[in-house]
Amino acid sequence: MGKRIVVLGGGAAGTMVANRLARRLTDSIRSGELEILLITRSEQHLYQPGFLSVVFNEKFPEQIVREEKSLVHRGVTLVFDEIKRIRPDRRCVQSRTTEYPYDYLVIATGSRPDFDGVPGLKESARHFYSLEGALRLRDALASVKKGRILIAVDQPHKGPGAPLEFALMLDDYLRRRGIREGIRLKYAYSDGRLHRMQPVADWALSQFEQRGIVHQPFFRLEKVDPLRKRVFTADGEEHPFDVLVAVPAHRGAPVVADSGLGDERGFVPTDRLTLKMEGDDRVYVLGDATNLPLPKGGSAYYQSEVLVQNLVSRLKGLPETSVYDGKGAFFLGNSFRDAGFIAFDYSRFPKSVSSSEVLRWFKGMQGPAYWLNVRAIL
Repeated sequence: MGKRIVVLGGGAAGTMVANRLARRLTDSIRSGELEILLITRSEQHLYQPGFLSVVFNEKFPEQIVREEKSLVHRGVTLVFDEIKRIRPDRRCVQSRTTEYPYDYLVIATGSRPDFDGVPGLKESARHFYSLEGALRLRDALASVKKGRILIAVDQPHKGPGAPLEFALMLDDYLRRRGIREGIRLKYAYSDGRLHRMQPVADWALSQFEQRGIVHQPFFRLEKVDPLRKRVFTADGEEHPFDVLVAVPAHRGAPVVADSGLGDERGFVPTDRLTLKMEGDDRVYVLGDATNLPLPKGGSAYYQSEVLVQNLVSRLKGLPETSVYDGKGAFFLGNSFRDAGFIAFDYSRFPKSVSSSEVLRWFKGMQGPAYWLNVRAIL
């Protein structure tokens, strides 16, 4: 009987890994020596970085959605099911009705914003972490003429530059509509600086000061009053708003926590070099599901290269020698005209940040390139 690799999660990381494996191991799949099983609960695949483009009406929803089956290599067995438990002790994953045994497991279950962690937040806040949320935020911003927009940001969150990019793009969006002067734009964040990468924080601070974006550090949300439109913080302060845009702390997928595999936030303890789950040589983890000391997002492409190389070597009876160095990168839009590009790894962060119109053009090409990357063509 052939071996089976189960890839859990049909987002960018999981789909990319399944397709890369299928392209590298076509002969083994055809001969029946190997099966690659990709399990996801959604038949639609969303290009999540495109949510901000929907918010600012640069793209329509149909431009950032594909059918998952259209993206998956013919050598991959695609199953739509919701996994409830991961059982490394039995080498299987379980849904309500079915058990899927594996020889090797890849966990790519991502992360999710926790809107239930703060009383009143779910009822009060707009966000850009789902297509539905992006559409609601688009409509809310389109109707704004004056007032107070409060952006409240907590850690960790996926999309390492997304909250800053939203604030900067929003400033430009309001200026283009000729209503910026009548709007107080405030960016409140839980840390002591605007971004965990100091060069990014320094650059963003200069942009905020030039453009009159109010910023407040150590902002710890305690509760929100939806009726009075007030935010209350842990230090007893009260902050009124007309539109509240929230980036709450993210957590790992429920299946990870329910299986007893996650840390206190539901992220899988992962070896930073091998991308294996700590304590299990047959389970690999990548993308936002890991607890690696890196920004959430911007790393899945590079992680998949290492993970796939090692799995292919292992199946061929060779040593796993490929090592992940923490590499990642992301674009950061500054306006509708320019953008920056930030690259990092475990030992190196950007020395400085700048933006340009050329980088904005490259950022615009990120969407079309994504569909090729996720299919493992690029």
